[in-house]
Parts: sequence; C-alpha cells; structure tokens
Amino acid sequence: MNAQTLLPFYTRHLLEQVMPFWNDRIDLEYGGLLNCVSDTGELKSTDKYLWSQGRALWTFAALVNRIEPRACWVSAAENISNFLFSHGRQQDGSWAFALTREGNVKIPPQSIYVDAFVLIGMTEYARMSGSDKARSLAFDIYERIVPRLADHDGLPTQPHAIPRGFQSHGPLMIFANAFHDLGCLVGQADILQTSVALADRIMNEHVKPDEKALLEFVRPGGESSDCDIGRTVVPGHVIESMWFLENIYTHHGRKESVRRTAENLQWHLEKGWDDVHGGLKLAIGLHGARPHWVAPEAKVWWPHVEALYALIRFHGVTGASWCAAWYDKVHDYAFTHFPNRHHGEWFNYLDPAGKPMPSAIRNLPVKDPFHLPRSLIFSIEELAKRV
Repeated sequence: MNAQTLLPFYTRHLLEQVMPFWNDRIDLEYGGLLNCVSDTGELKSTDKYLWSQGRALWTFAALVNRIEPRACWVSAAENISNFLFSHGRQQDGSWAFALTREGNVKIPPQSIYVDAFVLIGMTEYARMSGSDKARSLAFDIYERIVPRLADHDGLPTQPHAIPRGFQSHGPLMIFANAFHDLGCLVGQADILQTSVALADRIMNEHVKPDEKALLEFVRPGGESSDCDIGRTVVPGHVIESMWFLENIYTHHGRKESVRRTAENLQWHLEKGWDDVHGGLKLAIGLHGARPHWVAPEAKVWWPHVEALYALIRFHGVTGASWCAAWYDKVHDYAFTHFPNRHHGEWFNYLDPAGKPMPSAIRNLPVKDPFHLPRSLIFSIEELAKRV
C-alpha cells in the first residue's frame, strides 16, 4: 500500500496496458463503441448493447475529468453520447437492450441496469461537457426509475433475473451509487436522500450480522429465506457495494455506517477467498447451499478490481492493517493471473484454477471498458492524495 510505488504503476497500467485496447474501438461511421470482442480483441459482432455504451461513456468522460483531457478521449465521449442521444431510448422512456450497428432496435428493453449505466454515463459526461441535455436525460432516468425500485417482483434486470418473490441487492446498490453521483452533480438534496434510503435498505434488509454476510436475495422487507436462492452471497457485489455506500455515508457524516461498511468488506473478502487456488470466487452459498448465480466457482476480473480500489479507499478511511494485508493478497493474485500481456486489457473469466475460460454470460456477449479502467482511475485519484 505504498502510494509512491502504486501511483506510477497504476498510471502506466491504465495508459499503456488497458486503454490502448479501447482507444480505436469507437465506431466513427455510425457512432458508439464496438465491443462485442474476445479477450484477444477479435470482433465477434457489430451489435451494440446499451449496457456497454453507457459504461463506455462513463469511462471516456471520466478519463477526461480525472486523468487528462486528451482529444481522443473527448472525441470518444462525444461520439458515444451522441449515439445514445439518437438511438435506443423508447417512447416510454425505457432503453433497448441491444441495437444493430446502425442504431436500430435488435433486442427490446429488458433490463433497468441499462438505465443505470446510461445514467452514470450521462452524469459523468455532463460533468465533462456541461451539457444540459445530458443532465436532463440523467434526471429523467432518475424520475422514471425511483418508483420502480420499491417492488422488485417482475423488475427486469437481465442478464441476472431476480427470482420471483425476492428482493435483490443488485438494483439497490447500483442506483444508490448512480443517484448519489447525480445528486452531487446537480446539488439536489432530494436525490441525495433517495440514494441514502437505498443504501439503508441494503444495510438494514440484506446484511445479516449473525451470519456475517450480505444476502444477495431476501424476501421483500428483508426476511431471509432458507433455500439456495436465499443463501446466495456474491462477494464481489458486496465489495463493490461497500465502497459505494462508504462514499455515500461519508458524504453525510455517518461514521457508524461507514464503520459497518468496512466490517462488511472484511467479512466478504474472507468468505469469498479461495484458500486452495487463490482469488475470489464469484458466488458462494451459506451452509452448503448451491449459489443461485452463473459460474459461481469462476474467478472473474471485476470482483478483483473492485477489491483493489475498495481496499485502497478503506485503508485511507480506516488506516486498518487488514486493508493493507488484503490488498497485497488481491494485488498479487490479480496481476499474476488477469492481465493479457499479448493483446492488452485483462482476461475476463478464469476457471477455479486460474486459467482463462470463455464468458459464462451468454446473453451479454460483450467486453466492457468499465470495471477495470474505473478501478484504475479512482485508485489513481486516491493514491495521488497520498504522495
């Protein structure tokens, strides 16, 4: 956890290993990002999944806002935002799941996660450009989504559908973070309080202190269910969620809530770690349950990069020695196994033993410039404060 060593390392990794993979994938003819690609960079399809377009918009805008205003990144953000302004949004305000290269609907709306990623993309783009159009679009998504989060029955969340009769951690965490960021941008207390309410639902209804676990699925209101679904824990989601919530609670001066987020982070690093092969398992089942998740034994890039940033962040917040110890452990595994030295970027999926494997999510055939560059961007920002 040496900032003077890690800061140049992370900066080089972002600028020389990760972003060269993405810089030339902007579709200059039709707009948007071409990212239905393999780990080697081979183009598999020209379809454009709106999930990925929103994520990519955030990344290129964040690079401009938080790293440096390179002309190619400004141009990429403008290109993707214009594609989203022109395509994908339906008359009822929902967003198509996938479009053709030209921008026609290929798969109709089926996931509010698309709304979430377009929202965070437009928020960061508005921060970059001052665009009133982007700010207005983000606010419209906020108003449309808020009432839908009260009841998760039938809530569309592909590629991870919510089982009938359950409430899911996923929509609460992602919109808590998205609404907080939007609220900070526009300075609206009501949006910030909506974010806090979602954060509190997670901590009060999904976190079970007796189990030292955050359940991915609970009955509406927080009751646990004694079945495989109700015993499923997704460590990477918890790790990501806890730095979201720490940021929210720190903003509001809620020190005890911040302490609880740190506690949850530590619990799930311990629960998720594979003591045989190393790395974080994608999902686990409490008390011998079979996790209700795709490829639970796989080692996937995003929980590891979320853990790297979370541990850097929480070490700064708490100063706890366990953060530094866990950081070293996760860093050693991640940078030994995931970076693709020949083609750039990282392998997305590894098998339990740590060997590259195909993506387990068949209905979202993309590789995104999001979790990895976001972790690096935020880590660089945090480390720069310490040198």
